[in-house]
Amino acid sequence: MMNLLANLLSPIFAPMGVSYADLQSYLDMCSAYVYVILAALALMVVALVAAGKAKKGLRGLIRWNAVIAMVAVVAVCVNLICFGPMYTNVSGALNAAKVNLSAETVAASKEAIQKVGEEGLVLVKNNGLLPLTGEGKSLNVFGWGSTNPIFGGTGSGSSDASTAVGILQSLKDAGFTTNEELTKLYTDYRADRPVIDMHSQDWTLPEPTADAYTDAVMSQAKGFSDTAVIVISRSGGENADLPMDMYALIHGTYNIESQVSYAPDNYDYFKGTYTNNGSYDDFEQGEHYLELSVTEENMVEKVCSEFSNVVVVINANNAMELGWVDQYPSIGAVILAPGAGNTGFAGLGKIISGEVNPSGRTADTYVKDLTATPTWNNFGNFDFNNVDDLRRQMVENDGAYQGVVSFVNYVEGIYVGYKFYETAAQEGLINYNDYVQYPFGHGLSYTTFTQEITNFSDGGDTVSLDVLVTNTGSAAGKEVVEVYFEPPYTNGSIEKASVNLVQFAKTQLLEPNASETIHFDIAKEDFAAYDDGLKISGGGYILEAGDYTLTLRSNSHTVLDAATFTVDADVDYSSGRPSDLTPAVNQFQDYSRGDFVQLSRANGFANYAQATAAPAASAFAMSAETRAAVEKNLFGYYDPTALDDPNDQMPTLGANNGLKLIDLVGKDYNDPQWEQLLDQLSFEDMVTMINIGGWQTAAVDSVGKIATSDCDGPAGLSNFITGAYGTAYPSEVLMAQTWNKELIYDMGVAMGQEYAEASNYGWYGPAMNTHRSAFAGRNFEYFSEDGVLAGYLAAAEINGAATKGIYPYIKHFALNDQETNRCAVLLTYASEQTIREIYLKPFERCVKDYTGNCIAAMSSFNFIGTQPSCSNPDLLNTVLRDEWGFVGMVESDYNGSYGYMISDHCVRTGNDLMLAFGQAESNKFTDQSATATLAMRQSCKNILYTIGNSGYYANGDPTGGMDNMTKTFLMADIGIAVVLAAAEALLLLNYRKRKVQ
Repeated sequence: MMNLLANLLSPIFAPMGVSYADLQSYLDMCSAYVYVILAALALMVVALVAAGKAKKGLRGLIRWNAVIAMVAVVAVCVNLICFGPMYTNVSGALNAAKVNLSAETVAASKEAIQKVGEEGLVLVKNNGLLPLTGEGKSLNVFGWGSTNPIFGGTGSGSSDASTAVGILQSLKDAGFTTNEELTKLYTDYRADRPVIDMHSQDWTLPEPTADAYTDAVMSQAKGFSDTAVIVISRSGGENADLPMDMYALIHGTYNIESQVSYAPDNYDYFKGTYTNNGSYDDFEQGEHYLELSVTEENMVEKVCSEFSNVVVVINANNAMELGWVDQYPSIGAVILAPGAGNTGFAGLGKIISGEVNPSGRTADTYVKDLTATPTWNNFGNFDFNNVDDLRRQMVENDGAYQGVVSFVNYVEGIYVGYKFYETAAQEGLINYNDYVQYPFGHGLSYTTFTQEITNFSDGGDTVSLDVLVTNTGSAAGKEVVEVYFEPPYTNGSIEKASVNLVQFAKTQLLEPNASETIHFDIAKEDFAAYDDGLKISGGGYILEAGDYTLTLRSNSHTVLDAATFTVDADVDYSSGRPSDLTPAVNQFQDYSRGDFVQLSRANGFANYAQATAAPAASAFAMSAETRAAVEKNLFGYYDPTALDDPNDQMPTLGANNGLKLIDLVGKDYNDPQWEQLLDQLSFEDMVTMINIGGWQTAAVDSVGKIATSDCDGPAGLSNFITGAYGTAYPSEVLMAQTWNKELIYDMGVAMGQEYAEASNYGWYGPAMNTHRSAFAGRNFEYFSEDGVLAGYLAAAEINGAATKGIYPYIKHFALNDQETNRCAVLLTYASEQTIREIYLKPFERCVKDYTGNCIAAMSSFNFIGTQPSCSNPDLLNTVLRDEWGFVGMVESDYNGSYGYMISDHCVRTGNDLMLAFGQAESNKFTDQSATATLAMRQSCKNILYTIGNSGYYANGDPTGGMDNMTKTFLMADIGIAVVLAAAEALLLLNYRKRKVQ
């Protein structure tokens, strides 16, 4: 019965993010009440039929009483369900504060977003065409995307952009007149953008075919203006990486499901679709989503053959192949315009007109051929082929398991993005210009600047330098100062990229001939490399002896000035860097390294072909050793008692110490009074606090903790459960392209104010995973290919939000750099050096630079090697807390259980809160030993500390009074009771009246 109901209801609830497994779980929890309602319904039907044999007056009384009884049973069951198994879901929605943002707050958000757009849109090419000055300038805007641009992405990083300033509006607001006839051609062709969401992906790129551009259309356009703007858009989102074979997608053969030997019936794998625009294939064999379709090529060819002045706007969050813009002499300018949120595109028209001088820089390397990148062959689906029996057993153990046991090898090691291209060029492996079109950190301006290093000094543990920036052009503008370092490298020794970003800043607006001096103090530990065992047994950071050159660069490739300092002897940081609380040594290497050849700089990247090849056939067979290590972490195999320590002492439970959470606000994390407060918790209190974390934290009366709401995603206030939505903030790619810490701090303040006004202080963001591949579906939600840029900007954003009492969940911790198989058993393999230098780098910077009262983190779905990130003590305790000094709570990513997200395992290993509603079998705490109880107690302390030091408790004790849910149900129940009583009274009166007659 429950399966049948789940099948019937699944299509209704799927768009709201409720999976089939979740729905079935909810129905199972409520099954007793559902059966009572069905029984009552059956009895009512029987009564209605049987009443037909009664006398006429009595017949109506029986039938109406049957209906009244049925309504009463339903009302009682609904109350029992909502205050029982579904309490956390319903209370999370009903107890949330009403969102009524003030006009001043919304205006401040829109202003902050517009500034991000003005400084984050990147002018990557300009032959003098821009700016387009002059009064009454008219523009022909080509490309269907101009009428329906990408404002962000889909999934948790999405937000409501229904009122956003679009590209055409931006041009009009900047004083341009756009060709309405041309725009109508596109809106008539298609009004809506194809849906790419969590559950299905329509990758269709709507674009009229070449025959739409008739002689009459082009003649009218040329008469309207001699200048054309071409808009090319690309979308992406959560739960699906971008297609790497569009021809196969079009023909229905690009389907991950066909590569999986066993899968449960209730899980849909890749269901991507594409509809051609014409009678031909929009993509030819071997083409991917990040290059032009045939239809787009035809449109570009047509426009460039008819117009000599063409501006191209690339409206995409993923770095596309853009070599084609240099094939047409008429293309005079190119602007990168990723998802801009509510008002970010307002800056586009102003940049084109010259009202705003562009100052953005690329946050990724734009290469000419994405199929030639080091990650191309090792990104996506790599499913083990000898574990069908394990899959079947996992499906039996957990209905939410997705049927996949796979792996991904980070074969490129530390050579991600520009770190590879700069180093490979220096080593002679590649000709740089053959591979790179727009370097990392590249961007043009309407003026010119000089940069000069002054006052460089070596202070022992730090180096200091001043950078004098002068505007030598004729227009006011801002300049980005990018500081890189070139470390000494010994062939065959510790891997090092030849060029590494170490710091950056942005000037104020400088008038012509004006100057500004920017000062940098850089810790020498920031120049250290991580040695995972070559020179330091057991691993550790090391600052090797030799010359270190600091360079000012206009991008990762072009040097403006340089200074050098010398390290006379190796500095071994395995005993601790100054910024670490405990030494950073190997934690992951034993289980994360994997059995693959890692790219090495040795002998000029001599192993490049071998290292970057697709995995060998033998790699798809899971070894017995790996299987044994994985099984220990799977639901049905995991044994909590194996982790019990017989020497642990059971803590006090359910004490009456008279404390409330408000009494601990502002107290040190190690204040002994915390133990007294924790003694008041019962075992069930702890279960509730840990398991109820789905966009909320639960109320626990014994310690005076209120229920709270958490909002989803980096793009602003967004909670689909409570219906709390705020202003749509831009993609993190656009934020990163500003290269402006102060601006992103101000944006964090503005966003934080919206959260505060909504009485929602938990924020699932910012996200800062690495753009390992341009095809990662969630790149819009992450900043950059570089962890230093991402880390400093994320720290600025959360520090701004923290001024409003927000606790940010920095996410997804860690190595969640692809969406394919992300919720499966995905074994992510990387060396310790790669993990620490590339993928943990932004998180480390955030934690160490955070200035707020409390912080949170969200662990990731994937495994690191054979250990799930959500139950990895090396990641969540040793590195995050012990090394970096993190104090706060860690929450899982959405706890769909998926066969490995086990509450007991998570709390024992540093993950405190489960992002779900406690409905899964894997949420149950079957082991109530002292060890398990102590772990739960520690998790509850982390949750309480974070909530207590947030905006929820900033203005005194928030407890007391009747909550909204209780009020709502009380009023509804009274209303229903009054109506039913009145109906019954009328029935009886009517019956007596009829009987008397």
